[in-house]
Amino acid sequence: MGRRALRYGITALAILLFLLALRRSGERTGRMAEKLETMEKANDVQRRMLEAGARRPRSRDELAQRLRDGRF
Repeated sequence: MGRRALRYGITALAILLFLLALRRSGERTGRMAEKLETMEKANDVQRRMLEAGARRPRSRDELAQRLRDGRF
């Protein structure tokens, strides 16, 4: 009787530890996904800033011409 109870107790403990480890793994995965999403947003903003910088007027004359043409 005692051995059987011990066996059930050990099995229950093993299952509990497994579930706790699974929960921690899920939390870690969620944090990593959130971090990846934040990095993607930051990279997108930086890419758009670089693209805008590449399209900027090179001189005052070019800026004035763009403003006259209404392309700015």
